[in-house]
Amino acid sequence: MAGRSRFAEVCCPQHPESHLIEDYRAGDQICSECGLVVGDRVIDVGSEWRTFSNEKANNDPSRVGGPENPLLNGSDLSTIIGPGSGGDSFGNSKYQNRRSMSSSDRALINAFREISNMADKINLPKTIIDRANVLFKQVHDGKNLKGRSNDAIASASLYIACRQEGVPRTFKEICAVSKISKKEIGRCFKLILKALETQVDLITTGDFMSRFCSNLGLPTFAQKAATHIARKAVDLDIVPGRSPISVAAAAIYMASQASDDKRTQKDIGDIAGVADVTIRQSYKLMYPHAKELFPEDFKFSTPIELLPPL
Repeated sequence: MAGRSRFAEVCCPQHPESHLIEDYRAGDQICSECGLVVGDRVIDVGSEWRTFSNEKANNDPSRVGGPENPLLNGSDLSTIIGPGSGGDSFGNSKYQNRRSMSSSDRALINAFREISNMADKINLPKTIIDRANVLFKQVHDGKNLKGRSNDAIASASLYIACRQEGVPRTFKEICAVSKISKKEIGRCFKLILKALETQVDLITTGDFMSRFCSNLGLPTFAQKAATHIARKAVDLDIVPGRSPISVAAAAIYMASQASDDKRTQKDIGDIAGVADVTIRQSYKLMYPHAKELFPEDFKFSTPIELLPPL
């Protein structure tokens, strides 16, 4: 019969009336009576993705292909099959795949990948990655930083995103996971803020204290003492002009030296990303006022009089 389908004509020669079982995974048609494979290369016309339509959510996220990235200028990332030159060994015409992606989108994708890689190395959440991606795209589309490498802009964008999300990282921490120097990241940081007319909150000693103390393995009471010392030093204007990071490092040094969990300036400097001499300069300003800086309930293992003067 002309109207019958190709698959309807397939049957078991021993059991022509038996029902055929279709194994889509193997691509076979099997006789239900004797198990004979009577057809192969069966195409599974069912969906190749999980179906969510029966779940309570209002939208069905079933889809085919990769998701669109709204930050890319062109959403068409499909593969176009175009005729190639020459032929194969059998004389058939060869075909080649071509990506319909602009150079601008390619630059964005590479930058987004670099931002994601840097963020993964220092355990930053996706919210910061997304903000950094948006900052990079704004700079890229505005062509505000001509002459600066995309890697430098990406590093500076990640630094700004951390500040804006309230989990700041030091320039040295960003530099450690980047291919760019600290000086160049700092330059791009200032240029991006100016070009986008945006700003970041001022960093404080408290922004870094918990992370630094945790990485140093200091107990909670030492962290509380260091936080109190740093805040009091700033309030009393004992450390004018010193960066919050160096003040935090000096406060940690002072608190640890007064406790049983002592840490050297080098240990703290490696974690905080500041030089030993930088810690000493802040500590030198704080040392004469040590009695005013420690919290009243602090239990000294080493009396203030025996703290190292430098």
